[in-house]
Amino acid sequence: MIRISDVDESLDFFCNKLGLVEVSRKENSAGRFTLIFLAAPRDVERAGQTRAPMVELTYNWDPEEYTGGRNFGHLAYQVDNIYEVCQRLMDLGTTINRPPRDGRMAFVRSPDKVSVELLQTGEPLPAREPWVSMPNTGEW
Repeated sequence: MIRISDVDESLDFFCNKLGLVEVSRKENSAGRFTLIFLAAPRDVERAGQTRAPMVELTYNWDPEEYTGGRNFGHLAYQVDNIYEVCQRLMDLGTTINRPPRDGRMAFVRSPDKVSVELLQTGEPLPAREPWVSMPNTGEW
């Protein structure tokens, strides 16, 4: 579960940029929160909506400041081509905090500063530019 501060901004990052899909949403007016469940498209296709591994986004209606998103660890998300995903994320305005210099792993951060690790499915891709020479940016 990740607490988020802006539903639209978070869904843009997790769905439009990372490619997860919204599986379900639950509004709780008594508790003043919204729960949004996301999954990887291939997991939804394989397992059906109720069995897919999911990320739970929790939006509390009353404003709170969340600090140190990295303190809970990070999410890990497998991708079919780490270079293509990182390039698409950069083209969409996302900072690649730890570039995939090794063809295997990269880190980005969500709008609420949660670290998201991108892992190449299967064997690492051959190292290539511009990724090999790209420095780390910020925290990851």
